[in-house]
Amino acid sequence: MKTPDIMLSATDFERLDKLLSSLSEDTIGYDTLSQELERATLVAPEALPADVVSMNSTVRFRLANGKQSTLTLVYPKDLDQSGDKISILAPVGSALLGLKCGDTINWPLPSGNMSSITVEEVLYQPERAGLYHR
Repeated sequence: MKTPDIMLSATDFERLDKLLSSLSEDTIGYDTLSQELERATLVAPEALPADVVSMNSTVRFRLANGKQSTLTLVYPKDLDQSGDKISILAPVGSALLGLKCGDTINWPLPSGNMSSITVEEVLYQPERAGLYHR
């Protein structure tokens, strides 16, 4: 399976790059997020398509085993115990970043197994709501 292209707003890229620079390189999730940032196409926040997963987006996705989840992609500082958020440093969080509806990516799970993740719907995206510099 070909790895899908990803797109990020320049604002998300800058904030995520700053997050990485504040972390140790051996922090869990550092390498995968760094690799995703390196391969991303950057656009102005206003130009980000409405069906792309950006930071603080709420996305419905499906794993290879058929399990569906709906989570909001957040920065580590915004993670809480509600169970409805996922950190950008979590494997699935990094996998979702920059994908658009219908995209599927193969991604390692915390268990070490590989799974595919398919974006079913972007329920909320800040850029789509006009929040370009949140």
